Amino acid sequence: MLTRIDLRDTSSPDVIDRDLLPRAAFDVEAALAKVRPICDDVRHRGTAALVEYARRFERVAIERTRVPAEALDRALAGLDPAVRAALEESVRRARLVHREQRRSDTTVRVVPGGTVTERWVPVERVGLYVPGGQAVYPSSVVMNVVPAQEAGVGSLAVASPPQAEHGGLPHPAVLAACALLGVEEVHAAGGAQAIAMFAHGTEECARVSLVTGPGNVYVAAAKRLLRGIVGIDAEAGPTEIAVLADDSADPRLVAADLVSQAEHDELAAAVLVTPSAALADAVDAELRVQVPAAKHHRRIAEALAGRQSATVLVRDLDHGLAVADAYAAEHLEIQTENAADVAARVRNAGAVFVGPHSPVSLGDYCAGSNHVLPTGGCACHSSGLSVQSFLRGIHVVAYDRAALADVAHHVVALAEAEDLPAHGTAVSVRLDAPGARQDGDRDSGRDSGRDSTAQGNGKAPVTT
Repeated sequence: MLTRIDLRDTSSPDVIDRDLLPRAAFDVEAALAKVRPICDDVRHRGTAALVEYARRFERVAIERTRVPAEALDRALAGLDPAVRAALEESVRRARLVHREQRRSDTTVRVVPGGTVTERWVPVERVGLYVPGGQAVYPSSVVMNVVPAQEAGVGSLAVASPPQAEHGGLPHPAVLAACALLGVEEVHAAGGAQAIAMFAHGTEECARVSLVTGPGNVYVAAAKRLLRGIVGIDAEAGPTEIAVLADDSADPRLVAADLVSQAEHDELAAAVLVTPSAALADAVDAELRVQVPAAKHHRRIAEALAGRQSATVLVRDLDHGLAVADAYAAEHLEIQTENAADVAARVRNAGAVFVGPHSPVSLGDYCAGSNHVLPTGGCACHSSGLSVQSFLRGIHVVAYDRAALADVAHHVVALAEAEDLPAHGTAVSVRLDAPGARQDGDRDSGRDSGRDSTAQGNGKAPVTT
């Protein structure tokens, strides 16, 4: 069922041509032309534009985007008790993991009288996007909101597409998850227009400093377009799973995990990397049984048959690790002998799932990890959503006069080397202040300025 890519005869197993690996077609650049006028319209017309796009794209009539508080309360009250219990456990585990990610401020004494403190300050206001589409994602509410709350973000707003079957409101499960987490500001807005609402602000939604959360190609394009006006987490693409497996793997489990990710949508990627042709054959046999039995079998079959899904045959596990690192999957499962040791060697993955009892779907809901992860190979340079995503590091520099005087000649030398003499003067003028005791042979205040008896203003020099 899966296309096969045979890399066993490649001459250099350590250098993997990424173009040989399967990947979904996801042209963010092409979508920019479509989202640009939408984002500009929201910037100029605010809520009126959002109302119009809800009618055009979601086929719903709304008068405002802000979801009333009573709708949030009603959704939580009507939530299936089993789903509520599952969400509560998901929140509990996510808080356990994300609370430990909070960084402490650190102060380094560089020299006597000179310190640099790194303060970690939360973003003031964030917009969290929860997609709609073919599935419902209350779990994405948890994965976005929990790290933001644990980071100490003071103002949170959630946006999710309005739905005709729910009276123009987002899905009740999404609203219930927001209410469960204490999120009071929720907007019925989807797609590029929701990202523009966050970036530019409207009459109902104050602009934010950062937007997070996955979405379709138009959401990704809007993030790319508006980056700089607003911070973003990543340009999320279609979901993907890679499974690195050997003969010890159970083909039934491998197939089930490939099916579970293919269930998301037709562009979802499912990739098996293995040195075992026998396992590849067994997994194909399992897929022929499991796919037709699945609820969303047409969607799954299309995803597995697409160019983004394949079985990649490799020489051995070392070669397989090189392929996995080159692919840099959003989710990477290790189903091999000594799986923990193999997993410890992985360098590029959004999240790694170790052994037969750690499926990706556990991470999607209740492992405690975050499921908002880099896609499209971006795991080679980016991380998943975390508390750190919502924090900014600020360096606080505090030098007294003696510490400044001790390093002044170095600052002056570097300023002269860069032909920015005023930078040096900004230091020397502090050391030549009226009333300060002078050292001998000062060269117009541009020497080292080592006199430490007089008091300066205590401010650090500003460099660019």
